[in-house]
Amino acid sequence: MKEKPKISNAVIKRLPRYRRYLKELKKKGVDKISSNEFSSLIGYTASQIRQDLNNFGGFGQQGYGYNVNGLYNEISAILGLDKQYKMVVVGAGNLGQAIINYTNYYKAGFLVKGIFEVNPKLIGISFNDIEVMDYEDLVEFVEENAIDIGIICTTRQSAQEVADKLCFAGIRGIWNFAPVDIEVPDSVSLENVHLSDSLHSLAYHMNRANQKNEEKKIKARTDLAQKAETANTEK
Repeated sequence: MKEKPKISNAVIKRLPRYRRYLKELKKKGVDKISSNEFSSLIGYTASQIRQDLNNFGGFGQQGYGYNVNGLYNEISAILGLDKQYKMVVVGAGNLGQAIINYTNYYKAGFLVKGIFEVNPKLIGISFNDIEVMDYEDLVEFVEENAIDIGIICTTRQSAQEVADKLCFAGIRGIWNFAPVDIEVPDSVSLENVHLSDSLHSLAYHMNRANQKNEEKKIKARTDLAQKAETANTEK
């Protein structure tokens, strides 16, 4: 049996953005959209959009474009968002609490079922009606409740140990917010989220934009000086 070509991570990372814009179009009552219209809305080229979607079958019709509701449902299924996922959060500090309280996860079918901590001052406190449990009970809870995703919101020093426990318990995916890259078996999907990397990228783009503006100002001043010099020469 011929293996399907591997989809690049860059394409996969664009799919949630497509889905988000399609959701807004659905809310506005838009039934269909062409790749050119989608391009002007989302910022990717029409060619890029067609290439991305062709990886999964295309979904568009020549002369018609894309059915908004149909494409939204197809992308949801590709991303696995037509299912529900049970999650645990390890680390109930400020970041962990922010993750727990972000209700959009619940609307999308990502359900926090357990919260775990080593700090005795936090154990027993409830967030979103979920009581914080002792970290020592993590493996047993994951096994008994068939948890799908583990969210790591611990220190960098603890992250790998937490990941190891989650993998041992049979977790299928890890969403890691600890400021360190962790290692997991090939059978476990991993998404590292480094908030500082994102902030540093923002700083780069801001400084790059500022540099371009300065270059434009210098060019404008140079052009004015050259025009003035030419005018004086002609006199």
